[in-house]
Amino acid sequence: MKMRIHLMVLAVFTCALVSCSKESGETLNSVERQNVREVEKELLSLVNDHRVSLGKNALQFNATAYDQANVHTDYMIGKGAINHDNFTIRASAISKEVDAQFVAENVAKDYSTASGAFVGWLSSANHKHTMEDDFTHTAISVKKDENGTAYFTQIFYR
Repeated sequence: MKMRIHLMVLAVFTCALVSCSKESGETLNSVERQNVREVEKELLSLVNDHRVSLGKNALQFNATAYDQANVHTDYMIGKGAINHDNFTIRASAISKEVDAQFVAENVAKDYSTASGAFVGWLSSANHKHTMEDDFTHTAISVKKDENGTAYFTQIFYR
């Protein structure tokens, strides 16, 4: 009898732990939004121009990273807040697909232009470091919610 109670407690604890995990997938209120491609292209250009001005390589666009960035941007819009929820899942998917050795991301919200998001990232030590690190590939997803608020996800890898 004690064994059954311990197993039931363990099962309940496991269910609670899994249901509260931020690594459970990006399906919360996920509605696929339309990309703001002009802003994505401009932001990639700004990041690459900055990197080249520092003697770094320009980052190459990658479709796998773009798919993951889009899913995450939709997820953030669904939550109404920026976050790095489920990053390990995104990073693992990218690593598996393209044999990436290291994956990172920057996220932003509330900027109306590519240059606004770029300057915001440049003004943050952690975001700036990510933009300037030794990455080879990237993808940027920019989408707006129903109120016109822009959300940004940039994924980097090497």
